[in-house]
Amino acid sequence: MKLSVEIDPRSGFCNGVVRAIQQAENYLQFSPRLYSLGAIVHNAAELERLKKKGLEIISIAEVEQLRHDVILVRAHGEPPETYALARRNDLQVIDCTCPVVLRLQEKVRTTWERLHEAGGQVVIFGKKGHAEVNGLVGQTAGEAVVIGSVAEIDGLDFSRPIALFSQTTKDPDEFRQVADRIRARRPDAEVYDTICKQVAQRHKSLVDFAGDHSVVLFVSGRESSNGKVLFDLCRSVNTRTYWLENAAQIDLGWLRDGDSVGICGATSTPKWQLEEIFLYLQDVTKS
Repeated sequence: MKLSVEIDPRSGFCNGVVRAIQQAENYLQFSPRLYSLGAIVHNAAELERLKKKGLEIISIAEVEQLRHDVILVRAHGEPPETYALARRNDLQVIDCTCPVVLRLQEKVRTTWERLHEAGGQVVIFGKKGHAEVNGLVGQTAGEAVVIGSVAEIDGLDFSRPIALFSQTTKDPDEFRQVADRIRARRPDAEVYDTICKQVAQRHKSLVDFAGDHSVVLFVSGRESSNGKVLFDLCRSVNTRTYWLENAAQIDLGWLRDGDSVGICGATSTPKWQLEEIFLYLQDVTKS
């Protein structure tokens, strides 16, 4: 079987994830163990690699039991309560919150403080329960309203002022639909497009990439919120798009002689994993 295979040059870790992993690896060069509050990245293969270096994933309940230790806050960020807990338990925090998320947290907090006095509400377009979203809700003393789709807009109280924000990794087009629907009901609503520019640019480039290939192999952990969004985007452009987590999941029945295969992934997918898929295809299609 003859194939042409290309890795999307824009795929791979976003800057925030790269920074978090670098800081974890730097610390583990001099220490046998580092606790990460939640998965540092939603990718099982990368987590296994880091586990071998000494990274241990723990929950907030486990953090409560620690004393005089070190914890890493991942790129998604954390609510203020987490930092208060760390101070009480004398824990050193390696804070790897993405700078984009930090700016968003600050904007959400100051906007909520202003609107709260006027009886207003902060609305966050994002995935309920997602670590980044939890961190944003924490800036509002738990009062922010989280909506995950256009269909949930009807549940908002349009008699109150509204300020709309977005989780940084959401689909830009879907955010615009949400914003338009809210403005139609509440013209004075404040709308802040807080989707990461790096993520937004990846959406645009993936549309072209998926359309330029007859088959798309999308590599991502199943827990990745960004992975779900980008996979759906690729699938909307190219119906021969397949989601996999590693080379062992490739079904050669997906492929036809002469196919142009595009390999891409989420912001939580490491470059080495994309290259592993590329090498596997080269190996199995030599004949």
